[in-house]
Amino acid sequence: MSGPEIIEKRPLNLALVREELKRIRKRDGDELNFRATKTEEYVNEVTKLKAKEAKELVEKLEKLDIPRLKPELIHKIVDVLPVSEKHLKVVLQGYALTVSTENQKKIFQAIEEYLPKK
Repeated sequence: MSGPEIIEKRPLNLALVREELKRIRKRDGDELNFRATKTEEYVNEVTKLKAKEAKELVEKLEKLDIPRLKPELIHKIVDVLPVSEKHLKVVLQGYALTVSTENQKKIFQAIEEYLPKK
């Protein structure tokens, strides 16, 4: 019995995972295995953005050309969707990365458009 073959490794945010699970569900005749079902429940519960909005935000953050800001961190920022610059700083502290205050402001300005309106 052969194991699964990894074709490509790339980061995804939860909104894109939700869309991928929908595609798999449609492909497999409205049926998912146990883990995929649990993952789908979790993703539906915590995802804050639609896939289209998440893709737009990822593109905006990539276009900022912030040094050492890797795709993994960009997708994490999209998942967490920090509501203030302080929250953004907390997210960034989890990684061995220093981002200047000016760049943090740029990141947060890009995020602000996608925050839920009060």
